[in-house]
Amino acid sequence: MIIIGERINGMFNDIGEAIKNQDPKPIQKWAVKQLEAGANYLDANVGPAVEDSPEVMKWLVEVIQDEVDAPVALDTTNIDAIEAGLEVHKGTAMINSTTAQPEKLERILPLVKEYDAEIIGLAMDKSGVPKDAETRTAKAMEIIANADAHGIPMENVFIDPLILPVNVAQEHAPEVLDTIRQVKLLADPAPKTVLGLSNVSQNCNNMKLINRIFMVMAMAAGLDAAIMEADDEDLVDAIATAEILLGNDVYCDSFLNQFRKSS
Repeated sequence: MIIIGERINGMFNDIGEAIKNQDPKPIQKWAVKQLEAGANYLDANVGPAVEDSPEVMKWLVEVIQDEVDAPVALDTTNIDAIEAGLEVHKGTAMINSTTAQPEKLERILPLVKEYDAEIIGLAMDKSGVPKDAETRTAKAMEIIANADAHGIPMENVFIDPLILPVNVAQEHAPEVLDTIRQVKLLADPAPKTVLGLSNVSQNCNNMKLINRIFMVMAMAAGLDAAIMEADDEDLVDAIATAEILLGNDVYCDSFLNQFRKSS
């Protein structure tokens, strides 16, 4: 399971203030903390209140990679900010994200190819988030076909079937699980699948419990990655245990510690 730590996001007060003041310390603290907890990637989002987002994204990537050796997921809808982050990123970056809209794909996929980056494709278009698995899968196929046409290898493509909060869209959860299963049949090799996990519990009671249970259910359906609260120990323990029970990791008595060491 690929864990993408969600905490370096300008919507959090401490990160927003750090970005505003160009203070690297809170950002680097969270970079280290998430990696120590088991994260493989670090999501980087400058937040909504930033005027010059390309320069801020560039600064954010440099601050993170000055402190830790980890790939960054460039989390923005601003194409110029994505390109600025790619220009300074060390190693393989992840772009978070594009939709299936042709005009967006035509702008972002050449960058994915040029920088040999990974791309998260959201299974939606300008009509919004589909209600059923069939439509989600059809949008995923559009992204996959376009990525293939641009010469992007499938191992660099992540499809996000878009989970919504269970308190307002409960009917979407089974459809998302079905989409994960169907996406695995769309290409050979199959693209990876990813979820913005915290969305399922937004504004709900028992948020951490909902995240934990849905994560394990999604893993059983074939989920490969999640943008999530990497420092939630119970959630990471659930992932490590599911990896054992699904046969993805070899059991040992210290499997919880081994999972974090191997991340």
